[in-house]
Amino acid sequence: MEKMKKVIIIGAGVIGCAVARELSKYDLGIHVLEKGLDVPGGTSRANSAIIHAGYDDHPGSVKAGLCVRGNTFFNDLKNELDFHFERNGSLVVALNSREERKLQDLVRQGKRNGVKGLKILSRGETLKLEPNLNPAVKSALYAPTAGIVSPFGYTVALYENAMKNRVKFIFGSSVEKVVVENKKAKGVVSNGNFIDADIVINAAGLYSDEISKTAGIDYFYIYPKKGEYFVFDDAVGKLVSRTVFPVPLGKTKGILITYDVFGKIIIGPNSELIADKEDTSTTEKGLMEVFAGAKRMVPSLRLHDIVTYFAGVRAQPSTEDFIIENYPNKAYGFINLAGIKSPGFTASYAIACEAVELIKDLGFKLRGNKDFNPLRKNIPRFRDLSDKERKALIMKNPQFGHVICRCEQVTEGEIVEAIHRGATTVQGVKFRTSAGFGRCQMGFCGPRIIEILSRETGIPAKKIRKFGKNSYYFSGNIKSILNKAL
Repeated sequence: MEKMKKVIIIGAGVIGCAVARELSKYDLGIHVLEKGLDVPGGTSRANSAIIHAGYDDHPGSVKAGLCVRGNTFFNDLKNELDFHFERNGSLVVALNSREERKLQDLVRQGKRNGVKGLKILSRGETLKLEPNLNPAVKSALYAPTAGIVSPFGYTVALYENAMKNRVKFIFGSSVEKVVVENKKAKGVVSNGNFIDADIVINAAGLYSDEISKTAGIDYFYIYPKKGEYFVFDDAVGKLVSRTVFPVPLGKTKGILITYDVFGKIIIGPNSELIADKEDTSTTEKGLMEVFAGAKRMVPSLRLHDIVTYFAGVRAQPSTEDFIIENYPNKAYGFINLAGIKSPGFTASYAIACEAVELIKDLGFKLRGNKDFNPLRKNIPRFRDLSDKERKALIMKNPQFGHVICRCEQVTEGEIVEAIHRGATTVQGVKFRTSAGFGRCQMGFCGPRIIEILSRETGIPAKKIRKFGKNSYYFSGNIKSILNKAL
């Protein structure tokens, strides 16, 4: 019997996790190496959480085709993997005649890309759909196939289902180089140790150029581009019911206003080329640029209603397009999934399917995994349950009757379940349950989450981290409600 082929995927962001899940349909030995402590890694945990329709991208580009194709996967993926996704549609709002003319270009471009249902709305039609928009609006492009998703929930769902289907994730594993001998990939060096593999897939996001270079593929490079965001209080309500974009007059899609899957209004991002790939700092200038851009579309926005702000860094490739390739004559077995900028989140599952095809193109025979299980169930979200469902859940597990995060109504039962599924950090719990996303930003629930994490994992409270390698909450001796856990 032929020996099982080994696959190494570098990076556990949305691309790495999507590839892992899709490849788990086949009889392969798959390892995902992630330098961080949990999923989602890198850009996948700080973005607009938008599923794009696909009218923005240049017809004929790799990203244009994969965006539209990737969009179509989300209904089925939601049904199989039970994550938050809503196809709420989007509007591109024109506030003057010049912008109106650009809408026609977007329609033509979208139709060439295969986007369905695009329609130009009049001023009256636009304001009927979104009455809080600037009354100066002249018209808007409506794209019904656009949507919103939880970037954490989707990536975690892919990760959990991949694990259920025998994929092994190794966290804290920093890949230093791809080993290529005689024009063939042999494996990688990670944390100083060689790990052999027949196939190496580079999904390292911001660092994909550096990984690729070690394999001898160095014709492109990645610029880090930072984008800043504001998040508003729940009390603001749904100022918009769809994702609202400005007309793109530059190289970016512009500063949008949307709501996330938990109902919070989000605005951003701006776009700034930076030198440091790890720079997620925010600036007054950048944040005010974001606020002014969003307020131009929705004048009722107030700084007073903001509860938090953040920044994400995305991979801007020198090629201006996704780099999805194999290299049979230079590094056989090495595959690049690099330069995945927007709309990479939308395209993620289509990219995973492309990775399978690239493996087949190299001549690898993929046998189906007869035990593949496509289904994964999410952690019950207490706040969304009926009274009858809540009572039944509490009867089964009394921890669901103990609310830890008051803002988001997240219970101890949800937090414990998140930990048992792999969360070892406070952000890991937050990403899986939404605990801490509310108005107090963990001012109330943060210490209690640390206490529960310590209790359930056996990690001393002083060793509990926020998310990254050195993000400890405490140093030295402390006196608090955590004394027992310390």
